[in-house]
Amino acid sequence: VQLMESGGGLVQPGGSLRLSCAASGFISDPYAIGWFRQAPGKEREGVSCISWTDGISYYKESVKGRFTISVDNAQNTVYLQMDNLKAEDTAEYYCAAEFPRRHQSVEGICLGTDLRGPDYWGQGLQVTVSS
Repeated sequence: VQLMESGGGLVQPGGSLRLSCAASGFISDPYAIGWFRQAPGKEREGVSCISWTDGISYYKESVKGRFTISVDNAQNTVYLQMDNLKAEDTAEYYCAAEFPRRHQSVEGICLGTDLRGPDYWGQGLQVTVSS
């Protein structure tokens, strides 16, 4: 399984970016895909996660109303539309896929409460919000 992220870059505060996570190489559908980020000196955190089949989603409180996650099953791609970006959104962003297993939830994937965590990770890309 491969996850290829794209769409990062430098943007001014208040601007927008759309991140894409293209998934390939899987035979059975993932349970969910999540976007995570890690800023320098901070722990990695779940930003938003979405179920692959029924659209159930979760957002970190600080991005609610600004970020929108969506999945295009035909293209095997998950998008993260980020609007009204703030300096504190600056981080390395990663997408990750978790495949079906017992006792999992979309929220649990993002919060890191699932015991094992996502099965596959992308390489990551930089998002910098600065004037």
